[in-house]
Amino acid sequence: MSADVIIVGAGIIGAATAFQLSLAGAGEVLVLDRATAGSGMSCRSSALIRMHYTFAPEVELAVRSDAMFGAWPDLVGRPGCVRRTGFVRIVRPGEEAALRANVAMQRALGARAEVIDAAGVKEVAPGLWTDDIECAAWEPDGGYGDGAVVAGDLLAAARARGVRYRPNTPVRSLLTDGDRVIGVETGEHGAAPAGREYAGTVVLAAGVWSPPLLRTAGVTAPIETELHRVALLAHRAGEGAPVACIDSVTATYFRPEAGGAMTLVGSFAGPRGADPDTGVSATQEDLVPLVRAALSRIPSLADAGIVGGVTGVYDMTPDARPLLGRLPGLDGLIVAAGFSGMGFKIAPAVGESLAGLIAGPARDSVDVTAFRPGRFAEGKPIQAPNPYSDD
Repeated sequence: MSADVIIVGAGIIGAATAFQLSLAGAGEVLVLDRATAGSGMSCRSSALIRMHYTFAPEVELAVRSDAMFGAWPDLVGRPGCVRRTGFVRIVRPGEEAALRANVAMQRALGARAEVIDAAGVKEVAPGLWTDDIECAAWEPDGGYGDGAVVAGDLLAAARARGVRYRPNTPVRSLLTDGDRVIGVETGEHGAAPAGREYAGTVVLAAGVWSPPLLRTAGVTAPIETELHRVALLAHRAGEGAPVACIDSVTATYFRPEAGGAMTLVGSFAGPRGADPDTGVSATQEDLVPLVRAALSRIPSLADAGIVGGVTGVYDMTPDARPLLGRLPGLDGLIVAAGFSGMGFKIAPAVGESLAGLIAGPARDSVDVTAFRPGRFAEGKPIQAPNPYSDD
C-alpha cells in the first residue's frame, strides 16, 4: 500500500483531518491535492467564527473548534489565527422566539452567547442601524480568521509529525475492488506521471470537487454547487462593520477586514450549478446590489468604495449540512463534503471526529453520526427544532 490513509484534498478539512490522524498515531498518512494547501475554496472563505447554529451537533462542533482556535499556538505551534471582533446574529421579524431558544441551547452546550436588545446591539456594535431589531444574539468571542492560513498551519503541523503531502497531484478517480474503495488514481500533471495510490482508508475531502470523484465509484452525492459573491469595501477607519454579523433582514453577512478601514460583505445565496473551475469574477455590477442591501444595516458604507470582489462555490446539500462519515455499502471510504458554507468554523473539530472514525475517538471529539452521508436515502434529513426561515 502507498499509505494507511490517503486524504484527497488539502483544504482546511483535509488538513485538519491529517493533523488529527498524526496526533492519533494512525500510521502512514498521505495527503494529495490538485493544487496547493488551502488554494481552493478555503482561501475564498469569509471565515466567520460563530457558535450560532440551530442544530445541537453543529454547535458542539463549533464550540470544540473554537477551543482549538483559542489554543492554536500550543496546538499547532503557530501564532493565533482568530480576530475576536464579536459576532451578532439578527433574525427576521417573528423569529425572535426561535433565536432565544437557540441561544439557550448554545449556552447549554458551552457557547458564550446571550440575547441582547436593540440598545445592546448599539452598544456592542456602534454604527449599526437597529430600529427594526427587537433583539439579537451576541457572542463576544466571535470574529473571523483566514481559511488558507489555517489550512497551511494544520498541514505544516501534520507534516512535522510525519504526514506526507503531494501538491499538484490531481486525483482523477477512486479505485474500487467490489464494494470497497482501495485507493485513488492520479492524473498526469506537469512532470508528474499518472499513477495509482493504494490505502486501507481514503478520506474524500475535496469540497466542491467531491461529487465527480464519488461518481467514479458509482455514487451520486446529493450535492449541488452554488455561486457566492463577496464585496470588499474601503472606507475611513472607524466606519464600516464594527463586528462580524449575519443579518437575515438584509440577507447579508459582513465583518471588518484587517486594518479597520475595510469591510467584507457577502450574500446568503446564489445561483445553483456553478462550475468551480471557471474562475467566475465578481464584477462591480454584480456587487452593487449586495452592497446596497448591507447599507441599510451599516449606513456609513454609503461613502465606501468597492475595491474588490471574491467569488466562491459552496457545495450544498438538501438540508444545508455536511456529509460526514462512511457511505453505506462502500467500505474503505470516508466522505467529508457538502459543507454548505459552514466548513471553516467547524473544521478543527470535524478533522478530529473524522480521525476518530479511523483511529478511535479522542476524549472530547464530537459524535458526527447525525451528519452521516446515508441520511437522505434513509429519508432522515436534518431538521433543527427551532429553525429560521433562511436556515
